[in-house]
Amino acid sequence: MTPTTIEPEKTAELRHEIKHQIAPREDLVLSGRLKKIFSPDAHAGPNGEYLVTSLYFDTFADDALREKLSGLGKRVKFRLRYYGKSPKVLRLEKKEKIGSLCKKQTAALTLEQAQALLQSDLGFLLDAQEPLCAEFYSRLQGEGLRPKAVVRYRREAYVYPPGNVRITIDRDIRTGVGEAGFFEERLPLPALQGLSILEIKYDAFLPEIVKMAVQVPNRQAEACSKYALCRRFD
Repeated sequence: MTPTTIEPEKTAELRHEIKHQIAPREDLVLSGRLKKIFSPDAHAGPNGEYLVTSLYFDTFADDALREKLSGLGKRVKFRLRYYGKSPKVLRLEKKEKIGSLCKKQTAALTLEQAQALLQSDLGFLLDAQEPLCAEFYSRLQGEGLRPKAVVRYRREAYVYPPGNVRITIDRDIRTGVGEAGFFEERLPLPALQGLSILEIKYDAFLPEIVKMAVQVPNRQAEACSKYALCRRFD
């Protein structure tokens, strides 16, 4: 029987989000600079990185993908996510984008609940009595949300308390079609060959020290969705 206990959801306020695609040399320089200035993420392993694995959901008509590619200012995505190599604890996440601002809501799932979800056994979402789970259930049923792409990468992350800043470099982005590979260790398809993604997230202001530290010469901030990159392999 599928467990029905789900941790209360966490709701974040709107945060600013800036993304760049960076080349290997830029990655090397930035990583060396960030290590000297900022504190590493507490969950990082001995090499300073950890794995992130996400399974993105979309409609039959790929509404989330089309909205992203068309540059729609307000968008919503749902995903399952776990960190490291073990999927024993996962998160259901809803990510909203409003221009350059983002907001994320999360609720914890067990492995058994995630497996039930992928088998279209959805009752636990209603039993949880959490607004996020209820909304996801409604969208699964009403909009036909289905698993569309697995996205996995190695993440190096740093934090800076003033401004609640989080800086990440995501490397070796790989994918699998549909839900294939979500619970497996290896994904076969490299989605962004030779490039990494730099992300800077912050609340009301971005401290000057962060602006200086993440400077990438001759490169503009750009929309860079790992989900959209990985859907190219459909």
